[in-house]
Amino acid sequence: MIHLKDILYKVTINAVVGSTSVEINALHFDSRKVANNDVFIAIKGSNVDGHQYIDAVIKQGAKAIVCEILPSNLIDGVTYIEVEDTNAALAYMSSNFFGNPSENLRLVGVTGTNGKTTIATLLYQLFKNAGYKVGLLSTVKIMVDNTEYKATHTTPDSLTINQYLKLMNDAGVEFCFMEVSSHGIHQKRTQGLHFEGGVFTNLSHDHLDYHDTFAEYRDVKKTFFDNLPKQAFALINIDDKNGLVMLQNTKAKTYTYALKTYADYKAQVLENEFSGLLLKLNDSELWTKLIGDFNAYNITAIYGVAELLGLEKVEVLRLISELESVSGRFQYLISEEKITAIVDYAHTPDALKNVLETINSIRTKNEQLITVVGCGGDRDATKRPKMGHIASALSTKVIFTSDNPRSEVPETIIEDIEKGVEPQNFKKTMSIVDRKQAIKTACQLANEKDIILIAGKGHETYQEIKGERFDFDDYETVKEFLKQLHK
Repeated sequence: MIHLKDILYKVTINAVVGSTSVEINALHFDSRKVANNDVFIAIKGSNVDGHQYIDAVIKQGAKAIVCEILPSNLIDGVTYIEVEDTNAALAYMSSNFFGNPSENLRLVGVTGTNGKTTIATLLYQLFKNAGYKVGLLSTVKIMVDNTEYKATHTTPDSLTINQYLKLMNDAGVEFCFMEVSSHGIHQKRTQGLHFEGGVFTNLSHDHLDYHDTFAEYRDVKKTFFDNLPKQAFALINIDDKNGLVMLQNTKAKTYTYALKTYADYKAQVLENEFSGLLLKLNDSELWTKLIGDFNAYNITAIYGVAELLGLEKVEVLRLISELESVSGRFQYLISEEKITAIVDYAHTPDALKNVLETINSIRTKNEQLITVVGCGGDRDATKRPKMGHIASALSTKVIFTSDNPRSEVPETIIEDIEKGVEPQNFKKTMSIVDRKQAIKTACQLANEKDIILIAGKGHETYQEIKGERFDFDDYETVKEFLKQLHK
């Protein structure tokens, strides 16, 4: 058993009612999970305020309540701790409860709009191939060395993060690579974690349904670097104009990577084909199976991190050349009819532009580029016309369709996307609400050597419609249709 006072280290406390010497069993912020001798942390969420469940969790046996506002009715035998910020309290208490597991790992966080999953996952792959025990916390999956767990958020809640980091400690994991989202930073989920390094990829239009302005979105990302300790490193993409902003108040040692500017880690694309990239990285040439300028950035960041963590340069180059692409990130197949189908998670204007420009830089222009794309419901609606504009301007044909409409009407989302299509591109576009039918139509429209891009969902194996999740996998769907249609 742990005493409550043992897990309050670093928590900003305003008031205590009752004893902090009580023994506690577990921490919870979900009232439904609270049992005897547990601590309940009342979080004010965007939809639900945990403070309204305080009476209920006490009846369930909660021994201590951590809250921002003390209830008017205080129950004898229950300890109440009033804190400045329950999100931050949850983060510190979770870390303390599990024995501060991040301090026993070499933890690197990757933040930015695009590239987080690819960089974190490929670093996991690279360090595994180098013979280390490695952990991964990503959008796609969580890995504790060789054991895989399902991911539910880009950056899980503090309790979940520390649970997995503790499992990593128990498994003897040395390095861990973690995606750090703006939501995660804003909700203090990474507070109390000991990072050895941070990577900034880029910043473009996303999550403005959550952050009120682009400046707020940028500044939230920046706080991650503000909080890095002086022993850590901060590696930023200096080709992005927001890169230097990230470093303004950091105490960490700073390093840069780039394709266009002078940097500590500089890459130049020598050859770009569907089979891979030939890069010049600082003073060495390197072949990688990954494709496109955006992956040249990712590879350069990976090279920088590996070197900053102490791997030998020649070894890093060899390991990079062996890396395989990440599920749903420019994942492609070529059918018997020589039709190339590419599945990519591109769900922001910038990511879609990068993928389409990459395909256009490789193709001969004698073949069609058919794009299937939609936008998620209940998310930032301002990016929808931009997605429509980019898809129609950079493709031969476009099919607008459903992504994860969630609680919204799919036709309304598609109408928003279509608003961005310029008059000269109208004739290139069509709308098919059913995603499966849209992919089937793309396959029917394709001829030999044509290219189909299915954008937006990538690794996801479901569609979310009216609160329900239905099995749906872009990669498996296009693979099946290409097999059927070209027998």
